Amino acid sequence: MNLDTSPATASLDDPFYYLINFRFVLDWVRERYADLLDNDERALLTTIQNLPESSQALLVRMVMRKGERFRLSKLRYLEIGDSGAAMAPLMEQELASNDPVLELGELFSLLTRQELALALRDEIQAAGLPRGMSKAALREALESQGLAPRRFSDWWKTDDTLVELAHPELFERLRLMFFGNLRQDWSEFVLAELGLQRFETVDFSLDSRAFQHREEVDTYLALERLRRRLYEGELPQAVWRDTPNEPYDNAWLESRRSRLLFRLGRELERQGESRLARDVYAGSTHNEARVRRLRLLERAGDHATAWKLVQEAQIDPRSEAETQQLQRLQKRLARRVGQTSATAGPEAQTKQLILELPRQPSVEIAVRDYLATSEAPVYYVENSLLTGLFGLLCWEAIFAPLPGAFFHPFHNGPADLYREDFVSRRRELFETCLARLDGQDYRDLVRATWQEKWGLASPFVHWGALSEERLELALARIPPAQLKACFRRLLSDLRANRAGLPDLIQFYSDESDSGYRLIEVKGPGDRLQDNQRRWLSFFQREGIPVAVCYVNWCSEETAS
Repeated sequence: MNLDTSPATASLDDPFYYLINFRFVLDWVRERYADLLDNDERALLTTIQNLPESSQALLVRMVMRKGERFRLSKLRYLEIGDSGAAMAPLMEQELASNDPVLELGELFSLLTRQELALALRDEIQAAGLPRGMSKAALREALESQGLAPRRFSDWWKTDDTLVELAHPELFERLRLMFFGNLRQDWSEFVLAELGLQRFETVDFSLDSRAFQHREEVDTYLALERLRRRLYEGELPQAVWRDTPNEPYDNAWLESRRSRLLFRLGRELERQGESRLARDVYAGSTHNEARVRRLRLLERAGDHATAWKLVQEAQIDPRSEAETQQLQRLQKRLARRVGQTSATAGPEAQTKQLILELPRQPSVEIAVRDYLATSEAPVYYVENSLLTGLFGLLCWEAIFAPLPGAFFHPFHNGPADLYREDFVSRRRELFETCLARLDGQDYRDLVRATWQEKWGLASPFVHWGALSEERLELALARIPPAQLKACFRRLLSDLRANRAGLPDLIQFYSDESDSGYRLIEVKGPGDRLQDNQRRWLSFFQREGIPVAVCYVNWCSEETAS
C-alpha cells in the first residue's frame, strides 16, 4: 500500500508555521510508526494533539531549544502571547514541571554573571571571594565549598519560574523515527520554509521506513547515548565496557557500532592506551580501523603479527584507500621480518605544468584565468562536474524507492547512500543507466533530466556549478566510454571517490586531438593527497587527459 507523500508544510507568513511543520512530523510518525510506539507514547501524542494552540506552540519552542530547562521569562514569543497562560495546560498534562532541584553548576548555566552575583551574594561573602571574578572562576571557587542542591526558587529568589520539559526521550525517539538519524534537529526542519528547497517526489510504502522494529530504535538510541558519553569527555575505557561486543545482524546498526568502536580506538590512542586501542579496533569493521590496528602493532614492534595480518587483509581489502595503505605497510614490514615485498609497478607519471603567477586569493582561479582562451575555456569544477553528470544520468537509480531508502518527503538523497549494499541493491538499475552511454541517446536523457529536475535536492548534482553551457561542453567533448569508466569508479566507493577529482577542466575546439583535459592545481607547498593520487592513476590507466599544475607566486614585476 502506498501512502500519501504530499508534504503539508507552512509558509513563513503564518506565525505558527513551525507548529504546522511539527504537526506534520507527528502525523507522519503516528501514521507510519504506530506499531513501534507503546501505549504511553501514543497517549502522549494524543494529549499533545488536544492542547490549545498556544500551548502546543510553546511546547514546540521548548523542544526546538537546547536543553530541557528554561526560565519562563526567556520563553517570550509574540504569536504565543502570555507564556505563563500557555504553560499552564502543559503543567496540567504533565508535559512540563516547574522549580526543579539544581546543582550549583546547573544554576550557572541558567543565570548571567550579574544575576549570579545577586543570587549567591551570601555564599560569595562567606567564602571571602573578591568582586569581579569571571563566571568560570566564580563557579570553580564556589563548587569547592560543597554547596547542597536547592530548588531554583531557593537559589534565585525572584518571580521568575524555571520549567523543565518532560518526556525528552519521546521527542528524541520521534525525531529519530522521522529523520532516520539524530544529526538533524527539530529546528532544522520546523523552522525552515521547506518550499525554499525542493525535493524529489518518491513513492512510499509501509516498507519504506527507517525502522521496522522497536528494538532497532532502542539499539540506535543506546549507541547514540554511548557516543554522547564519549563526546562529553567520559573516559573511553568506561564507554567501551558498555559497548556491545557482538556485531548486530542489522548491517546499518552494525556500521554505527563499528564507527563508535573506531572513535573509541582513536581516543584511546590519543591517551597513549595503544594496547587497548588495538583490541577495540579489532572489533570494528570501519574502513580505517584495520589499518590503525596494524600501525599500532608495527609501532609496538610486533612485526610478525602485523605482517601476518597485512597478508590476510590484502586478500579482501575494504577499499582502494586501504589497499594503498596496506601496500605501504607491507613494504615497511617486509624489511623487518626478512620478507620480500610485492612491489607495485612504477606510478604512472602525470603530465606536469609549472607556472609562476602573481599572487591571488585563489590559486585555482589564478590558473583558470591564465590558461583560458576564447577557443579553450577553463572552468573551476573540482568535485562537481563528473559527479553532476553521474547524478543526472543515474537519477532514476539513485532515487529508486527501495525499502529503507526514503522514509519522509524531505530527503536530499537516499538514506542508504553510503551503506555497503547501496550499489548492490540497485545493480540492475545502475547497469541500465550506464548502458545508455553505449548508444547515442544518453545526451538527450541527461539534458532532459537537467531540465526536468533543475533545483531538486540531490547528493550529486550541485545546480549552481552545472550551468547549461558547462553541461553542453561536457556532453560534446568528453567521450562516453571515459564517462562510463569514471562512473564505475564512483560506484565502487561513493563516499571516498566523490572527492579528490581535479580542480579544473579545459575544453578544446572540435578540431583538437583531445576534446578536453582535467587539471589538478597545487599551490606553493601543497602536495597531492592520497585520494587525488588514486584518481590520477585511474586517469592514466584509462587514457583520460589530465595534468597537475604546480604554481609558484611571483611579483607583479616578474610576471609582466
